[in-house]
Amino acid sequence: MRRTTLVPRADWQARVEALGLVWHSLDGQLYWDESACYAFTTAEIAEIEAASAELYRLYLAAGEHVIAEGRLGELGIPRPAWDAVAAAWEAEPPALNFGRFDLGYSGDGPPKLFEFNCDTPTSLLEAAVIQWDWKQAVFPMLDQYNGIHEALVAQWQAIAPLLGGGPLHFAHMADLAGEDSVTVAYLRDTAEEAGLVTLAVEMAAIGWAHGARRFVDGADRAIDSVFHLYPWEWLLAEDFAPMLVESLATTRWIEPIWKTLWSNKAILPILWELFPGHPNLLEAGTRPIGGDQVAKPLFGREGANVSIRWGDKVVAESDGDYVEQGWIYQRFHALRDFGGGYPVIGSWLVDGVPVGMGIREDGLITGNTARFVPHVIDGWGGGQAARGFQVSTRQT
Repeated sequence: MRRTTLVPRADWQARVEALGLVWHSLDGQLYWDESACYAFTTAEIAEIEAASAELYRLYLAAGEHVIAEGRLGELGIPRPAWDAVAAAWEAEPPALNFGRFDLGYSGDGPPKLFEFNCDTPTSLLEAAVIQWDWKQAVFPMLDQYNGIHEALVAQWQAIAPLLGGGPLHFAHMADLAGEDSVTVAYLRDTAEEAGLVTLAVEMAAIGWAHGARRFVDGADRAIDSVFHLYPWEWLLAEDFAPMLVESLATTRWIEPIWKTLWSNKAILPILWELFPGHPNLLEAGTRPIGGDQVAKPLFGREGANVSIRWGDKVVAESDGDYVEQGWIYQRFHALRDFGGGYPVIGSWLVDGVPVGMGIREDGLITGNTARFVPHVIDGWGGGQAARGFQVSTRQT
């Protein structure tokens, strides 16, 4: 694994905007950064892929344990939703079952799990589309660990027969930066490529039809199936949470409510409890664990309210709005500084299978100003296919 400095394409802004990445810069700072790239050997990609598959296995085991032992309350799941979560876990309703493992990896030791973003993961468009387009333009003879787009389309095709004949709604909150809206628009494109009929709806426009006991969109159309880029912990905290649980009998929510088992950091201490010393896990607890550690809020996002503590000294911390949710403490894992920041590997899964990755760089805490830096695989030479990996076969 190495970082190489490059000259950005002269028209890179227009190119990424044409593909939908409208938030390529933030407050004058680059988010999409093609002035560098990371290069990996096939062996390193194999290690990341294998670790991701192994971590998914651990999460399955942890989910089974939480359900069997009745530990849903430890995950901050409201009591009225417990039965619904357990029922969905057993029934496995239609889902993309996608997400992003954030991993610490520098090529000199096993990948270490920081957290799993599996309910409303972002940085998807840039991982699936933008960096692939960059690679095709800049390094056409090399490959990339990137079958994300194809996997999403294939999964929509797989679950389409389970969604009924009505349109699939795509719901999100309006956001000034455009990240959520464009992420949903991209996922909607993948669903339409799979042959599904889709409709867009803002979360604020969704209403409850008391007579029909159904959620409806702004045009009073019944919502039979809906993809929501709006986290379950927010949904279950709304005034309509009782109706939401009731709606599970008639509405297919993607991702399903069982994702609450995995979508908060309280699962990390449970993973360590079940698999202590596992090479892909970091020690974690619900109380301070001593030594060098990281304090994280249960439902924090974009690195908000995180603090890094070396002994009794706080060496880095971030602001945010998640201070009242409770905390977990995770062993600090030092990332290698490649000269442009500390890279975090975002390893993507679809239907529980590793399919590609993206890389973000930042300081000690990876926040919403982190840069996204593309990658290539160049460890075998000659531009031949990396057999066994989820590399893309699309034509551009």
